[in-house]
Amino acid sequence: MKLPPLSLYIHIPWCVQKCPYCDFNSHGVKSDIPESAYVQHLLDDLKTDLAYVQGRKLTSIFIGGGTPSLFSEKAIASLLQGVERLIPFANDIEITLEANPGTVEAERFIGYRAAGVNRISIGVQSLQQDKLKSLGRIHNADEAINAAKLAKNIGLNSFNMDLMHGLPDQSIDDALSDLKQVIALNPPHISWYQLTIEPNTQFASKPPILPEDETLWQIQEQGHKLLSDAGYQQYEISGYAKPGFQCQHNLNYWRFGDYLGIGCGAHGKITDLTSNKIIRTVKVKHPKGYMDLTRPYLFDSWHVEKDELPFEYFMNRLRLHESFNINEFVEFTGLPLEHVETNLNHAVTAGLMQKNDNIWQVTAKGHRFLNDLLQLFV
Repeated sequence: MKLPPLSLYIHIPWCVQKCPYCDFNSHGVKSDIPESAYVQHLLDDLKTDLAYVQGRKLTSIFIGGGTPSLFSEKAIASLLQGVERLIPFANDIEITLEANPGTVEAERFIGYRAAGVNRISIGVQSLQQDKLKSLGRIHNADEAINAAKLAKNIGLNSFNMDLMHGLPDQSIDDALSDLKQVIALNPPHISWYQLTIEPNTQFASKPPILPEDETLWQIQEQGHKLLSDAGYQQYEISGYAKPGFQCQHNLNYWRFGDYLGIGCGAHGKITDLTSNKIIRTVKVKHPKGYMDLTRPYLFDSWHVEKDELPFEYFMNRLRLHESFNINEFVEFTGLPLEHVETNLNHAVTAGLMQKNDNIWQVTAKGHRFLNDLLQLFV
């Protein structure tokens, strides 16, 4: 097996209020956030994972949530300084922080930049007030636009705007209007994805009326053209970027790279050369339990079984629109190529993949019927 690049995911679980579509590990703020104590717990959590570093530098950090931008600039600076003392940073490290575009949080962008954050992901979701209300969002369109302008002007390496479509009672014109306004702001990266109803959410218990499938298809098709015409390249299912501005942290996920996960409910994936195994980790989910000094931060860990590795590898790798060398499968899973040759040939026969020597590529049909393609590797 070969060690892939190493990233770090940091989870901050608090938000102002829980959105009805959200199935992430987030908790509405009921009192003051214990940010100093939580930062120390995060660093102590990271210390318990240092054996997994295996001599590597961090290529990316992603601070997600919840709403990480509820934390002060001082807390984020303390966190990043503490992380760097434990694990060295690559010279070109990408450090992303998720932010809600409320006015108070947007004013902190300059401080986050000074703390070491060089990429901000702004959760816009929509620029229409009725849609924002139905999604439980607390910002308005002006705040989102102002946050994007600020992110553009403070010297970040990049910033992303998160935008959803297929919203309750959303027409094609509504969805495309949102997208056109976001494109006009010229962010280097746009995450544009369809709302899905997830289990254990408010929307699951009281489902809203969503657009018909034909409307969703028209939104997807016309929106993709708008993005392409504006110079954005689709490099992943919901990821569009100007050339050179792909999210490096997400690329490492999809290329089956390694990542440590610290914070409430954070997941990690590690290649362990001593056992030649892939290890998955999950940390304690609830803030109260996570910050209980009598308990370990680790909730569970397990080795991925050999018969599960092909699906795990391709479930990630085939999200990307880039071609790849099939030898990566051997290097990053430790399995021989013969383990999946029959599956790959079935994918070619079905028109879902194509190959040129060792270089493989998902076809347009394969991306459209990705679930069918992935089923070949179960």
